[in-house]
Amino acid sequence: MKVAQITLREHDDIEQRLAAWDEGLPAPGLMLVFGAIPLLQRVAAPLAARFAATPRIGCSTAGEISNDGVGDDSCVLTALRFESADGRALQASTRLAAMADSEAAGRRLAEQLPLAGLRAVVVLGQGVAVNGSAMIAGMTQVLGHGVSITGGLAGDAAAFKETWVLSQSGVHSDQLVCVGLYGEALVFAHGTVGGWSPFGPARRVTRCAGNVLFELDGEPALAVYKRYLGDYARDLPASGLLFPFAMLGRDHNEIGLIRTILGVDESVGSLTLAGDIDPDGYLKLMHASTDALVGGAEAAAQAAVAAAELAGRGGEDQVLGLGLKQAQVLGLLVSCVGRKLVMGGRAEEEVEAVAEVFGPAAVMAGFYSNGEISPFSGKLECKLHNQTMTITYLGERI
Repeated sequence: MKVAQITLREHDDIEQRLAAWDEGLPAPGLMLVFGAIPLLQRVAAPLAARFAATPRIGCSTAGEISNDGVGDDSCVLTALRFESADGRALQASTRLAAMADSEAAGRRLAEQLPLAGLRAVVVLGQGVAVNGSAMIAGMTQVLGHGVSITGGLAGDAAAFKETWVLSQSGVHSDQLVCVGLYGEALVFAHGTVGGWSPFGPARRVTRCAGNVLFELDGEPALAVYKRYLGDYARDLPASGLLFPFAMLGRDHNEIGLIRTILGVDESVGSLTLAGDIDPDGYLKLMHASTDALVGGAEAAAQAAVAAAELAGRGGEDQVLGLGLKQAQVLGLLVSCVGRKLVMGGRAEEEVEAVAEVFGPAAVMAGFYSNGEISPFSGKLECKLHNQTMTITYLGERI
């Protein structure tokens, strides 16, 4: 696989820069596009004109990740060319009518992908009025648990008002898009680690509906949450990114999932979370330090590389070390906007930690999101994560 990347900025002549980039670019088999909302909207038409035959997926962000690190107010384009004879990418998209449509929309999305030879799926969704857990459940109903799904929910720089998704038909605020990856030579692996620490007592979920939390220990959930946040409560829902929930099982043990706050309803005292809640489970507040988050990102990268090495064995080729016979590999990084807010100017460090683990053969691409989509490390079943760094390794044996 060959990977090429360009970063566009607000003052750029978009068409001129795309023309210069395209001049030395072999016809790509997939284009990933992650950018700030104004640039994402500007680049859609020129991309469609110049790369009409190339599957294109992308979304708005709360920060862009590239081989140069972390950026804001930019648009990062990453082109992938598959070198194996059967390597290819097929795109699918669907409109999301409302949050209640999330599961059905996930099914509609997955039904557009031929199952024969399907190895993995990368999915991107609008990141405000969506139940990411339900969307994944709908996709899994069609694809089964044997197909890995990774990706994320679009961001809007922590405003939580309106996000955008790019597909072959343009840029839309009410869309889900995915790409199915095919080819026997494909090496696809993933790693997921948070780095957050729980604090305070576990609170029992006493009333919820899907991803809306109404009561904890019999009290309005918003009132309980505000007591813990103190002065931070004035800045809800944005300040909720600093204090997500750890989901606990009925035995009070952590299950490895984190839920962040997408919105609050003062009239009924509820919290809207980015994914489903166990109606019989418990929740505990979390906080983090920059060092712990960077360590989590490094651990996720190590898990992804270890899984890639395992997937690549069985032939003469060595995976990342890995080399893949002069071919490049892609590290697709989707990290939560909450992590970026905690780390501030040190956000670069988690990307640098991942790049060091992957080595010089890899190109980094991705974004800061409103939700991360990935299986747990070492497993196939996909989950919606929050406040997590999820890493997808994509390469080919050739």
